[in-house]
Amino acid sequence: MKAKVRYLSAWFCPYAHRATLALEYHCKFIDYEWVEALGWQQRSSEEMEGHNNHNSSSTKEWYYHWKADELKRVNPSALVPTLIPYKESNLDESKAVYESLVCIDYIDHVARLIATTQSDPLTKRTDFVGLVPVEDPYLIAKCRIWTDKVNKECCSPYYGVLVRTEDTERWEHFQILLRGLISFSQVLESTPGPTFLPHGQMSSVDLALIPWACRYHVLEHYRGDKYRISAERYPQLQAYETWFHYVFNLDFVKRTLPDPQKYLEHIQKYADSTARSKVANAVRRGAGAHEIDDNKD
Repeated sequence: MKAKVRYLSAWFCPYAHRATLALEYHCKFIDYEWVEALGWQQRSSEEMEGHNNHNSSSTKEWYYHWKADELKRVNPSALVPTLIPYKESNLDESKAVYESLVCIDYIDHVARLIATTQSDPLTKRTDFVGLVPVEDPYLIAKCRIWTDKVNKECCSPYYGVLVRTEDTERWEHFQILLRGLISFSQVLESTPGPTFLPHGQMSSVDLALIPWACRYHVLEHYRGDKYRISAERYPQLQAYETWFHYVFNLDFVKRTLPDPQKYLEHIQKYADSTARSKVANAVRRGAGAHEIDDNKD
């Protein structure tokens, strides 16, 4: 028996990509129903008149998120990813789960329950490998520390490089990102194996970073060669580069990757500052992408 969830997502969103990775990793234990619940609407300057963060003198076309009614109903921030569990054959909207890092842990726990608590002992799965090592309190703590660190230092600055309009500001955000990746690379060097946990075991930390690692090429594309991330340029990233080649050759990761050209076209809205999403608005006002404020953004 498998668990089942309705998965409110968006193909382009790296935050949602985290949940997709977890669902694909645990596809033996969880079925999911994908719903494209967030997209883009193009609006003219006249339509944007009076909106927060809008310069009324601009003649640009601005791009705003549209959000499915279901998403707005079950998630106070109306953001993806959002998971709605099925109870037997019915959705239980009262138990919707959101926030990308929380979704990874939730999916992992649900899969663990399915694998280990079947009523018939003969049907219990012995092939379960979790993303959070619940048997070791130290490793649980270490994963939590590093998912938070990766989120703040390796993921959020990506948007600063794209959204900020002054090159000095972009470069400052890139330096934060680079320092975060170097720290991640250093912790990988202390692990026996290419991943955050020993011997190639996948973890919530790896899944937190993968969606941005596969998108870093965007920075070089839109901001120039000096924003290229490679071990050739930065030797301190050798362990990170080994990790990169390992995780992106895993089948469950390959199944989740967005089309590179399609994504480049999508992210141009951020690179030319016409995107008006909560993430873009947070970065535009000087906050980090992880510091969204529903009242301000």
